[in-house]
Amino acid sequence: MANYKPDLSCQSKFIPVDFSQQIMPGTFEYALAHIVEDHLDLSGFDRWYHNDKTGAAAYPPSVMLKIILFAYSRGLISSRKIANACETNITFMSLSGDVQPHFTSIAGFVAKMKDQIEPLFTQVLLICDREGLIGRNMFAIDGCKIKSNASKEWSGTFE
Repeated sequence: MANYKPDLSCQSKFIPVDFSQQIMPGTFEYALAHIVEDHLDLSGFDRWYHNDKTGAAAYPPSVMLKIILFAYSRGLISSRKIANACETNITFMSLSGDVQPHFTSIAGFVAKMKDQIEPLFTQVLLICDREGLIGRNMFAIDGCKIKSNASKEWSGTFE
């Protein structure tokens, strides 16, 4: 009878992870982290937090912005899915510094800070353009749905 080594695929393994080395230069997440940390003015968020003497520590706006902007770029718009990604996805863990905000914290940040977040989208695009990260062929930030009359039965026919 043949003697095979055991299959240990169902076993857990502890692997040391250095989060600072998980985001590679030249990737979107590296550029996003660099822009949020080094180029955006996030001082507008400070006036919303009055917890310097009492209250729990808040998540840094830079961390929340990095995970939210990265999630939106990947099509994740649900705060529950973003919170789950912060617990299970190594890229989200690296962007957040292994901070795992609850989905209510993510949803509350987006709802309460929407007026501060909206101008940052423009700043990010201007910085990307200045750094040569945008191809200038076509760039769309609008995700609106437009009603049309192109049904599956008529599209693709010669008529």
